[in-house]
Amino acid sequence: MLLNDKPIGLLRYNLFWDNAPFCTMVFVDWEYQGKGYGRKLIEYWEHDMKAQGYKMLLTSTQVDEEAQHVYRKLGYKDCGGFVIDIPEFAQPMEMFFIKSI
Repeated sequence: MLLNDKPIGLLRYNLFWDNAPFCTMVFVDWEYQGKGYGRKLIEYWEHDMKAQGYKMLLTSTQVDEEAQHVYRKLGYKDCGGFVIDIPEFAQPMEMFFIKSI
């Protein structure tokens, strides 16, 4: 995402199961957070994926991150999660979200 030709954010995705767009990262520069740019990134991605013919989107976040609230406000629904409890790799639960477009 550019603002006055300056990069301020990014959204990265891949195809889950080779056919479902899965957002793997949304980041907005700290200086610009809380100003609606993350929402704009996600909405742009949703529009682009719909234009390409996709009908479903996926994303995820850890349960201790605020992003879950943003996704719900944008119409994403909780659809599961998993816990990695192997000590070397342990982390908070990863929760998954789904949205029909």
